[in-house]
Amino acid sequence: MTQTLLSAQHITRRFGGLTAIDNVSLELKRGAVHAVIGTNGAGKSTLVSVLSGELAPNEGTIHMNQQNITDWPQPRRARAGLGRSYQRTTIFPSLTVHENCRLTAQANHQHFWSWTPTSRCLKSNEAADRALELAGLSGFGDQIAGLLSHGGKRQLEIAMSLSTHPSVLLLDEPLAGMGSEETDRMLNLLASLKSEHAILLVEHDMDAVFRISDEITVMVNGAVIAHGDPASIKANPLVQTAYLGDDE
Repeated sequence: MTQTLLSAQHITRRFGGLTAIDNVSLELKRGAVHAVIGTNGAGKSTLVSVLSGELAPNEGTIHMNQQNITDWPQPRRARAGLGRSYQRTTIFPSLTVHENCRLTAQANHQHFWSWTPTSRCLKSNEAADRALELAGLSGFGDQIAGLLSHGGKRQLEIAMSLSTHPSVLLLDEPLAGMGSEETDRMLNLLASLKSEHAILLVEHDMDAVFRISDEITVMVNGAVIAHGDPASIKANPLVQTAYLGDDE
């Protein structure tokens, strides 16, 4: 039986008179990639920010592992197993790849009264090594992060999330700016991760979305107009008209 790790019910978020998210509900399940698609301004990134705790909803509830986390701040959600990436690359470019992951791992292995340098924290270093292996970067630990390729930097962002042992990953346009080879590598990474994680993918590359997704939610003007498997989304006339383009 597929386990729902995160669910959102009737989420609404307003900015003054603008409703950015309008009564949106969805479930993220272990073993599945759930894509959220829509044109610019559809509310996709705002939804990710609400789910991660960066923004509070005006209405609705969010549950993670059957706990109501609607009022939890972002750091508490992260410690509970919620990881996310951003549209823009957010790494420490002057540090090594391994140091980037070790720093994020330290959030789960804090020692407030210790004379031992954090660089020697065994648990943080082990978590960083594991995350780099999962992300396909185990051979790049000593490389300066800023010298990685664009795709490598996006892989590192996911590795940094993995170093905190998340069960849910919220990925905001991880394929942006990638060539075909880097896209293939990222899709293979997501496929390898989904058995142990629930993954939400916000993405504009429709070929990639239909290749990797198990479920797709389509948003227009902050509201959901369709939800289903890739085949049903492709065939949905509302989606064809509003987003994919009507061929007729």
